Amino acid sequence: MQGDARGCELAYKMIAERDNEKYSFARESRLLIVAKARVWASEGWQVVITDQDGKAYAPPEFDRLLAA
Repeated sequence: MQGDARGCELAYKMIAERDNEKYSFARESRLLIVAKARVWASEGWQVVITDQDGKAYAPPEFDRLLAA
C-alpha cells in the first residue's frame, strides 16, 4: 500500500482503467473512495477498489464495502 504525505498507510486503493489510460488513488476513508469510484465508473471507466486486506470490490459490490 502507498502511504500519504504523513507516512501513514492508506486503507483503500482505487484503480480506474479505460482504453490505454490507468489511474490509481488511495484514501483512508471508505466513503470517499467509493464516491470517487462511482463517479469514475459512471463515466465509463473500469473501476476496482482494494481494501487493506487485499480484497477487491467491483462496482456492484461497493454497497457491501460501505456496509463493512
